[in-house]
Amino acid sequence: MTFQPNPTAPGNLEHIARSTVQIPHAEQWTMKSRSGHHAYQIMVFKPAEPPPPSGYPVIYLLDANSVFGTMVEAVRVQGRRPEKTGAVPAIVVGIGYPIAGPFSPHRYYDFTPKATTEYTAKSDGTPLPEQGGADEFLRFIEEELKPDMEKQFRIDRDRQAIFGHSLGGLFVIHALFTKPEAFRYYIAGSPSLHWNQKVMQAEEQKFVARLEQHPVNVKVWIGMGEQEKTHPARNNDKASSLTERLSALKQPGLNIAYTEFEEENHVSVLPFLISRTMRFACSPES
Repeated sequence: MTFQPNPTAPGNLEHIARSTVQIPHAEQWTMKSRSGHHAYQIMVFKPAEPPPPSGYPVIYLLDANSVFGTMVEAVRVQGRRPEKTGAVPAIVVGIGYPIAGPFSPHRYYDFTPKATTEYTAKSDGTPLPEQGGADEFLRFIEEELKPDMEKQFRIDRDRQAIFGHSLGGLFVIHALFTKPEAFRYYIAGSPSLHWNQKVMQAEEQKFVARLEQHPVNVKVWIGMGEQEKTHPARNNDKASSLTERLSALKQPGLNIAYTEFEEENHVSVLPFLISRTMRFACSPES
């Protein structure tokens, strides 16, 4: 993956060599889902260190156009000294879109479980993009993307994590409720739990009802910025309440935690979530 310099920028000096900035050991390609609904920009980082006998842990990262570089640098730096940082090297599989900006409107479709009638427009008044494709997107990850990654890299299937923020965080919770065996680690940053609450409540009820017959083995972490409390959606309260409800089930294989980062907002909380994800999902095996 490369970033192009601007040769016409003020202050350029001809005697200073200029070249593209690269993320070491990272590459990207376009992958179209079999459904044909969307094309995805797949960004992959592979550690320089050799894989353990069981394979690398892997982090599947949503909204990769915005946070792939941040996640990769956290993995590169923390993974060098696991005995000091509490994090081993891991593969990062970023799922983005073939766009130049940080966010694609297609995320509204991919990350939402069902179209909502409560929210029909963005804050600026423009209509919301198409919604309701979360199940299709999860099938793409499970049936197309994961098998492709496992053909190319040595991956530990027992140490798979998914990281999503905002609507991506909502998708993480949706995946937990509907297909908990898909991942071992679920990281939901500032999840948009206000989105179509009736649908999410129904998914939670079905998830809880299945637990007695189908125990899970997952670790879930929800993180929010303290300053998000002022938002009318009150997602901090919703996230805290969700954590309390699932913790109260006292299911041995369901471990869930909630963290609120002081003085951080919906966007500034991202680097803190990413850094903590390493110790949460990539700790050295005992």
